[in-house]
Amino acid sequence: AMPRNTNVHGDIYAGWLMEQMDLAAATAASQISKGRSATVAIERVEFLSPVSIGDQVSCYTELMDTGRSSMKIRVEVFGTDTRGSQTRKITEAVFIYVAIDEMGGIRALPNSD
Repeated sequence: AMPRNTNVHGDIYAGWLMEQMDLAAATAASQISKGRSATVAIERVEFLSPVSIGDQVSCYTELMDTGRSSMKIRVEVFGTDTRGSQTRKITEAVFIYVAIDEMGGIRALPNSD
């Protein structure tokens, strides 16, 4: 986490953290869908601990469920302080993606038929 992503108190903006979570989920969705996908919803997000300048932020994804074209991906975020001595859970959320074709329309996931 870098200074440009913080408020005046040195805490990381929630929006920056959500962007990192969306990138992690998008990477997973792309691998699962074998192509383009788009975020359609984000379920409840609760921030449990602040992230400070210099903290290492790690996002972990887990596929929870799939539909014909949709993917439900849980993202957990952990932060490690600058000394590397303490790791804590920052937040988690469920991101819902749909597979899309080259025209931007919804398409079926591979092997979903």
